[in-house]
Amino acid sequence: MDPKCSYCSAWACVSDDKSKMPGFCPMEDEAIYKKAYEITASDKYREFYKNSSEIEKDGYRMWPRVKETMELIRRMNYERVGFCFCKGLSKEARILTDIFKRNGIDLITAMCKTGGVDKSKIGIPDSEKIKPGHFEPMCNPVAQALILNKANTQLNIVMGLCVGHDALFYKFSDALCTTIVVKDRVTGNNPCVVLYGADGYFNNRIDLD
Repeated sequence: MDPKCSYCSAWACVSDDKSKMPGFCPMEDEAIYKKAYEITASDKYREFYKNSSEIEKDGYRMWPRVKETMELIRRMNYERVGFCFCKGLSKEARILTDIFKRNGIDLITAMCKTGGVDKSKIGIPDSEKIKPGHFEPMCNPVAQALILNKANTQLNIVMGLCVGHDALFYKFSDALCTTIVVKDRVTGNNPCVVLYGADGYFNNRIDLD
């Protein structure tokens, strides 16, 4: 049976009592957790995971995500940090870059439209452009990843890449990635608003016909 953690109310994973595991619990497969522990405890990832967990505790309910991200960079002693962002959040990207710089962190940045390639080149018809009849550069998440790979970044920060484009960036980034902002044009970049209003205001915007 496929795991269905989102429907679980037993939460055997947060207690010592594993007898409460429902039939769809993935913890039935002990090999997965053995493999996961081997990876997490390896020389390559142990320090990263340890620092991430300690930051969770140190800043719990006090530090915003921007602060947590800077703390992770400091504790890992990273000197080359990449930052890819959406043009639609260029103002926010500049603010973040300035905040990081004031805190001694110089970001290596790549915007989504880098390359300046019209969408028609990848087979998108003019009728499917946001503004038909105009030059409309395609988002280029793979190029963003390759640019930051070339710069030998140790960690990449993601701000507001489109749904799907973000997946491509994560796929082709050599460095581990962390997301600092998720873009949602309708909610002011707060996707959880839709979940809180799923039975009310947003109902007719999310249910498929």
